[in-house]
Amino acid sequence: MRTLTISLSPQQIARLHDAVESGAYASNSEVIRDALRLWEQREETRRMEMSRLKKAYDEGMASGKGREVDAATLLAELKAETRSRG
Repeated sequence: MRTLTISLSPQQIARLHDAVESGAYASNSEVIRDALRLWEQREETRRMEMSRLKKAYDEGMASGKGREVDAATLLAELKAETRSRG
């Protein structure tokens, strides 16, 4: 493996050392690798969510012209739709 130098705050260093000293991790490197795995998972989740939102936006834009509706009308329409579903 390659060595990389990083800068951490005193609080981050203390937490890293605590994780190793408690036995939760075998080494500082293991803590950092786990943190990077979690970051990669979060980024992948974010990419998937952005893709889902873009698809929903595109579908909404393709569904036709929108309309203005006041809150009372919208609520009445939603209640009527709920009643019709049973």
